[in-house]
Amino acid sequence: MEAANGRHVGDDRRRADVKNKKNRDRPRRDWLDWFAWPDAEAAKARARSSEGLVRYGDYRLTKRQFAAAALAGGAAVFMAAYLFYRSAPAALLLAAIGIAAPRLYRKFLLERRKLRLTQQFKEALYAIASSLAAGRSVENAFLAAQEDMKLLYPGPGTEILAEFEILAARMGYGEPLEFALADLSKRAEIEDIAQFADVFATCKRSGGDMVDVIRRTSQMIGEKLEVQQEISVMIAQKRFESRIMMAVPFVFLAFLTLAAPEYMKPLYSGAGYVLLTGALLALGLCYALMSKIMNIRL
Repeated sequence: MEAANGRHVGDDRRRADVKNKKNRDRPRRDWLDWFAWPDAEAAKARARSSEGLVRYGDYRLTKRQFAAAALAGGAAVFMAAYLFYRSAPAALLLAAIGIAAPRLYRKFLLERRKLRLTQQFKEALYAIASSLAAGRSVENAFLAAQEDMKLLYPGPGTEILAEFEILAARMGYGEPLEFALADLSKRAEIEDIAQFADVFATCKRSGGDMVDVIRRTSQMIGEKLEVQQEISVMIAQKRFESRIMMAVPFVFLAFLTLAAPEYMKPLYSGAGYVLLTGALLALGLCYALMSKIMNIRL
């Protein structure tokens, strides 16, 4: 009886040790993934869960991309900090903020890939609708659209070609097309593709007008992309102006430092550092606010 109780106590203690070890490791893995480190455990787990297929809601930088983005971010912060403080140690210390640059770069690449997939999916829907109108079955229309996409996007790394090859392979294995589309919508994490997959599955079950559904869906996605493009053109000038506004304080500070060093000397001692720090924080806040205002989503 005592031996059994001892074994239970030992098992509980081992489980507690494993749980504590996981809790100690979790923050480190989360922070590595937040900084977009390619070998973060969370990124590897997401890659394993996708079974080798692309998850468009996740982007793993290569180590070269991570290093290039981190160095570029660190160099930019170093130059800005040195221009403000005229202190190499302080600039080196603040340059560590550049480690967040890979996260921003990953976000940029992720959004660009999603937009590219949405545009390609719209063209694919046009091709599918044309094949259905010509009398092909739904499955054959998707296979024919794959050949049309090869003419439209001859590049081997095109996302829609890879996804249509996956759809063709799954249909060849006997998997229903609506299940393959549902998996695509899950991995794409794009609202338009998810809505199309849901409507497509409903039409397959209820026998709806597939040609009209696909035509309307492609038209809706096209109109949405056109509106997004118009908004991008409208705010392009404002975005350029905001970048000039952010650069002007640094240029002005550099000019005064070179042209009138005695006039700027009080800023690099005592309370001057407090004023410079406040100005730098205000610039960062203005940049974040302008970026948020111009980030218009439909």
